[in-house]
Amino acid sequence: MPRNQASHPLDPLSATKISVAIATVRAAGATPEHALHRSSLDEPNKHVALADAYFFPPFQPSLVPKTRGGPRIPTKLPPRRARLIVYNKKSNETSVWIVELSEVHAVTRGGLHRGKVISSHVIPDVQPSMDAMEYAECEAVVKDFPPFKEAMKRRGIEDMDLVMVDPWGVGYHSEAEAPKRRLTRPLIFCRTESDCPMENGYARPVEGIHVLVDMQNMVVIEFEDRKLVPVPPADPLRNYTPGETRGAVDRSDVKPLQIVQHEGPSFRVNGYFVEWKKWNFRIGFTPREGLVIYSIAYVDGSRVSWRWLCLMEIQMIPITEKMPLMQEKTALEKNAHSLKKV
Repeated sequence: MPRNQASHPLDPLSATKISVAIATVRAAGATPEHALHRSSLDEPNKHVALADAYFFPPFQPSLVPKTRGGPRIPTKLPPRRARLIVYNKKSNETSVWIVELSEVHAVTRGGLHRGKVISSHVIPDVQPSMDAMEYAECEAVVKDFPPFKEAMKRRGIEDMDLVMVDPWGVGYHSEAEAPKRRLTRPLIFCRTESDCPMENGYARPVEGIHVLVDMQNMVVIEFEDRKLVPVPPADPLRNYTPGETRGAVDRSDVKPLQIVQHEGPSFRVNGYFVEWKKWNFRIGFTPREGLVIYSIAYVDGSRVSWRWLCLMEIQMIPITEKMPLMQEKTALEKNAHSLKKV
C-alpha cells in the first residue's frame, strides 16, 4: 500500500508540527524573552533525499541500495526535524534549535505532543530578520520622539496618525553597523487620509530625515534633520482605487487575457509531488527562500537536481542618486524583512 505522501522527508512542516516544535523549545527553557523568528523543515542530508526509495513515490524500501561503502541510507523514513531561529532580546543573542518531531496529534489531554531537542547553539554577532511586532514598536518609538515631531511640523505634518515609519536594516558598511548590534534606519512616509485603506502612502516620502534606532532596547540613538525637502502634494491618482472614485478613468486599451484548458491540465499534483509529461519533482517552501523545487527527475530515472531555488534573494542594488540618504535605501528584503512569508 502506498505511503501517505505527507510523510516524505522533503515536505514542508504542517502547522501542527510547527506548533509542536515551538512548544518543545518553550518547554526546554526558552522564556518569553526569546522571540521565535523562523521555523522550517530541517532538511535531511542530500544522500537521503536523493535515494531512489525517496526520489520516486511511494516509499519503496526495496530500492534502498545495499552496497557497502558510500553514504549510509536508512531503510525507513528518517524522523522529521524542525529548525528554529530564536532571538533573545535581553542578551541580544541569536540561536538555532533543531527539534526532532514524532507522530503528533492536534490535541491530547496534555496538549500538543512535544518533540525532542536535538541541539541548540548560539551564533555570535548575527541578527535574525525583523518581525511585525518589532516593526510596530519601532514606529511607535520614532513617532513619539520629540525631535522627530518637530521635524514633521517643519514639513507641515502634525497628525502623527498619518505618518508611516518603515524600519529598514542598516546593512554592514562599517564597524559601527556591525551585526552585533540590532539596528534599523527607518524610512518615513505620510498618508493624506487616515481612514482610506487603499491609499498609497508610499507616494509621499518624507525626505531629509536621518533616524537610527536600537531595536534591542527600542530607543532612538541618532537623529538629524539634514535637509528640508517638500513632501509631495496629495494626489488621489496615486491611490489603489478605481478610476471613477478619484476623478479619472481606468485604462481601456488592455485586452482581456483568458487561459482555458478544456481537457484539464497536463500535470498531476499529489500532495507536494508534481508530475508533468516525463518530468516529476517536489515543491516546498521556506521562510527565507520561499518556493523551493526539490528532486527534479526524468521518467527514465535521470536525476537533474536535488534542490533548485525558484525564488532567489534580491541582492543589494546600488542607488546612484546623490541625494542624502538615497544610497541607504538598499535592502535584502527576503532575509532582513521576511518578505518571503507574504
